[in-house]
Amino acid sequence: MLQDAIDLQQNAVAELVRKISSKSKLTFRAPTGSGKTRMMADFMNRILAQYPDVVFLVSTLSKGNLAEQNFNVFKSCSDTKIFKEINPYIINSDSAGEERLFIPEGFNVYVLPRDLYKDGSKLKDGGVFLNFLQQITANLFGSGQNKKIWVIKDECHQKTNNLDELKSYFDKIINFSATPNLKRGQTPDVEISDEAAMNAKLIKHIEWGAEEDTVETAICKFEEIREKYVNQLGVNPCLIIQISNKEKAEQEWANIENVLNKTEHQHLKWMSIVDKKDKCRTNDKVGKLKVERWKDYAKENASTIDVIVFKMVISEGWDIPRACMLYQVRDTKSKQLDEQVMGRVRRNPRLVDFETLSPEAQNLAMTAWIWGIEPQGTKKSRLVRLYGCETDIPQAIRIKTTRLKPLTERRDFDVAKFIDEKSKNDVEYSSIFDVYAQLQRCENEVRNLCYDYADTVQKWWRFGEHVDSVSKEYDNYICDYEKSMEIVTDADGKEKEVSFPLTSMYVDNAHYENIGDWVWRRKDGSDKFAFDSEAEREWASILKDISRNGIGTTDVGIPNPLAGETCLDGTLEPEYLSDEKKYLWGKNFLQNSEIKFEYYLGGLHFSYPDFVMKDSKGRIHLFEVKSVNVSNAAQFDSEEYKAKIKALKACYIRCSELTGYIYYLPIQKDDDWQITRIENGSVETISKSKFKQMLA
Repeated sequence: MLQDAIDLQQNAVAELVRKISSKSKLTFRAPTGSGKTRMMADFMNRILAQYPDVVFLVSTLSKGNLAEQNFNVFKSCSDTKIFKEINPYIINSDSAGEERLFIPEGFNVYVLPRDLYKDGSKLKDGGVFLNFLQQITANLFGSGQNKKIWVIKDECHQKTNNLDELKSYFDKIINFSATPNLKRGQTPDVEISDEAAMNAKLIKHIEWGAEEDTVETAICKFEEIREKYVNQLGVNPCLIIQISNKEKAEQEWANIENVLNKTEHQHLKWMSIVDKKDKCRTNDKVGKLKVERWKDYAKENASTIDVIVFKMVISEGWDIPRACMLYQVRDTKSKQLDEQVMGRVRRNPRLVDFETLSPEAQNLAMTAWIWGIEPQGTKKSRLVRLYGCETDIPQAIRIKTTRLKPLTERRDFDVAKFIDEKSKNDVEYSSIFDVYAQLQRCENEVRNLCYDYADTVQKWWRFGEHVDSVSKEYDNYICDYEKSMEIVTDADGKEKEVSFPLTSMYVDNAHYENIGDWVWRRKDGSDKFAFDSEAEREWASILKDISRNGIGTTDVGIPNPLAGETCLDGTLEPEYLSDEKKYLWGKNFLQNSEIKFEYYLGGLHFSYPDFVMKDSKGRIHLFEVKSVNVSNAAQFDSEEYKAKIKALKACYIRCSELTGYIYYLPIQKDDDWQITRIENGSVETISKSKFKQMLA
């Protein structure tokens, strides 16, 4: 799993922990597929480590076995000691015999299927649940202090009127959802945006189909990518088709079935899952199983089901990462329902080992195709490709990147010798689970050192006794960039050079700038590009001005993207850019980008500079743009932000020595810029005007 994804999740949980201390109720929003359940477990674990008098009640939809799914995640995290503080229990109708439902003592996380507590249920009408709450808060467990109940409402956009009547027993309420109910003008207290989740490779970007496209269009597109999915990702993909709930459903299904029965599509395996079991149909061997097991079978990566037709019965609580396409026949007229359904096809099918995939396979894994009603307010993904011939820009801009060598490649380090030199009684663990948990909290490389060294149980214990010492040695080495940083090489040991990818994408976030003379072209032909922040947009404008001033008039160099257009002075743009005055530049869009530099900050990270420019002298300039204006002031003052800037500077200093490139940290403050310029290991602070002069 990429470190960026881990950082995104852990930072969100840390912010949630900070804010809950001063609030009794807050909302956490994260898109489907971003690891919401695991973050929930992490949050509870951190709170329980600080406040052992807290008991969590996780109120979860019973649709699609979501409560059971959540419990299984919590139980796995508890059993493996990844989050060792949580001790979960799921409340269900089989918790005791027929006469009386029983909820046992001694757990600190209780998962409650929300529909279980309602009028007419044993849990409510028998007073079982109310009695349970009273026991906890009245100190009948002998803990010496009253327990405090913190409620987590998973999928909080669903109504919870029954539980709300018990709110006097709840000390804090935390709402989790991909689509929380918020009043106009309200924002979540903590949020992982879709853009951040996409950049961290947690969820896919969306390619929208045309409104006039039919179901057959979607099926043909699925046939087109199906073999690539299998060969490049090792996953059998599937197409999900959503039909109406009521009177239109039969006709919609009939139309879909006619397409599936065509000769060219008869090899596809399909299932139709609706609200009534006797109406569910399939042409696959899964039909031999009970309908209740169809969904479990369909979600496996090796499942043979190609097309799944459904109503609303799987909009929530059903994880199927292999789903890559969605065709919506129905119009829900509900932004929340649409986003929930879209979430089914946006999960990364190769999240755990994404970094091992080829660039082409990564692009495939990170694309979802959707036909249907685009929810109002949804930010569009804009597809871009390099201008002109596919080889022009990649040949003109060649970038060497850097990596941090693992400790195993340090010639003077021998893990066996290192451990043998340590005292045998430095640390004592009480159980095998403690050793395992300690190893799980280490960097991947430290764990790999353990696996290479420990060919016996005794050696595994021995490594566990000294894992802190090994981790410290790792930190000292990896942070010494003189020793650990090197240019990335290819399979033959030659320094590898990369460029902009042929195709990429960005999310339309506003902060617009019209740019016609850089490396990118939008798929729709527009020259209106969006940027992640106002600071990025303004820096793009600065680079655009420098680039335009550098366009020459001779017929040498590379083709001019603006050839034939009228300049501001009334003259026509030349056909080529001059060798003497030639600037190539572009945004380093994250999708498919290989322009990155590895650094260490409590873990391995990659810096993807925001912009790359090749100037008239052939020099490479890379820019990481920041802002300390009003919206970012709090972030700038945070210790995390300052630590990141310090780490980036240290990284760029060594990178500049190895690559010969010039690195910049332009920080916008009010209407001015404070620009840190790093060249050949030297650091200086310059103004915007001096920066322009230096590139003239």
